Amino acid sequence: MNNRNIFVALVVLFLALFILPFRKIEWGKFRWLQSETITVTGEAKTTEKNQIASFNAGVNVMKEKKEDAVSEANQKMDALIKAVKDFGIPEKDIETQNMSVYQQQEAVRPSNQWVVNNSVLITLRDVDKVNDLANLLNVSGANNVYGPNFRMDDTSNVEKTLYEAAIQDAKDKATLIAKASGRKLGKVVTVNDNGISGGVYPVYALKSSMDSGMGGGAVAEPGSATVSKSMTVVFEFN
Repeated sequence: MNNRNIFVALVVLFLALFILPFRKIEWGKFRWLQSETITVTGEAKTTEKNQIASFNAGVNVMKEKKEDAVSEANQKMDALIKAVKDFGIPEKDIETQNMSVYQQQEAVRPSNQWVVNNSVLITLRDVDKVNDLANLLNVSGANNVYGPNFRMDDTSNVEKTLYEAAIQDAKDKATLIAKASGRKLGKVVTVNDNGISGGVYPVYALKSSMDSGMGGGAVAEPGSATVSKSMTVVFEFN
């Protein structure tokens, strides 16, 4: 390689390493400035039907003797779990939440009572059956029933549909900012996924309708959850 070719190669390398990464060059002052950027967060959301309902059901037993309290609580829980399984809930969707045995100290009564608590979390994956399960729990041996608590299950497919919309939203915002400031929007520099979020619904105490004499029929609607995606995009600002 002759000297001329070596010189050309060095110039190309110099341009690639030091000059090209900088979009603005003040030649008169021999100062190079990095490209200006603008950071914008884009958002997109959609409404989807809730896919899962969960209930917390349990028994509370109070007896003079510890053995009697434990025995009665176990019998009621066995009957409750059997009824839930017969309804069609698989074992993997029945999870023990709380178990406690303690002696309650009472100053008024001459004897101390033994209290046994036991509860399970029940996950229903067919929300069309939520009222049937609620009614079953209300007439079961459980004396503590809370639910339903609705939520989404798999949001991956929904999330995919929101990516493009969130980035487009960021671009639209950045374009307006660029126009307002007399600039032009350049290419995308970086994109950051801020994750996905969904609506949260409250838990209701279904047993209250029976205790107050309002009847045993439970009525619940799955409703919908708003799923949103947020993306932070950095654009070049020309």
